[in-house]
Amino acid sequence: MSRYVGPSCRLCRREAIKLFLKGERCFTEKCAIEKRNYPPGVHVEVRGKFLEYGLRLREKQKVRKIYGLSEKQFKRFFTMAERKTGITGANFLVLLERRLDNMVFRLGFATSRKEARQIVSHNHILVNGKKVNTPSFLVKEGDVISVKHKDLPSVRNALESVVRRGIPSWIELDKEEMKGIIKLLPTREDITMPIREQLIVEYYSR
Repeated sequence: MSRYVGPSCRLCRREAIKLFLKGERCFTEKCAIEKRNYPPGVHVEVRGKFLEYGLRLREKQKVRKIYGLSEKQFKRFFTMAERKTGITGANFLVLLERRLDNMVFRLGFATSRKEARQIVSHNHILVNGKKVNTPSFLVKEGDVISVKHKDLPSVRNALESVVRRGIPSWIELDKEEMKGIIKLLPTREDITMPIREQLIVEYYSR
């Protein structure tokens, strides 16, 4: 499966918004958006306005880059959201938030979702005491997520800076034990990133 391996900051500049792909760097003056807040490439000044399709495509690409998914993975989660009762767009974002790699990031065990995905894949995460190495694993209400090896330097460093990012109200973190509890499943109101999910629904419904 192909995956983007180029500069992460280029993706943020393309979408003209901080996607928080570089961990702590995104909170400093070294952030690419702070230094060069314009799209990458040449002739950026001659680019025209987006049509309706372009707006939908850019919104879809933005969310896909935020969560670090391939197009195939992204579409699979959208199909799952369509099959659930309720509003498709809200269901879709909640499913993305429930991914294990995202939860590891939200709990502060990693400084970015990319780093969280690596920690999960390398068998460092337990869910309810059992090893889970699938980043797309969907957590449930009441699940306990913990770090298997508590002496991991990357996790300790990430936990030291988690105050800057904050912990969502629907999860509870025990920094000393390096574990978190999913008190409630997130709702659409809990997802504060500037995402217009209706555009994504319209993109896949065209």
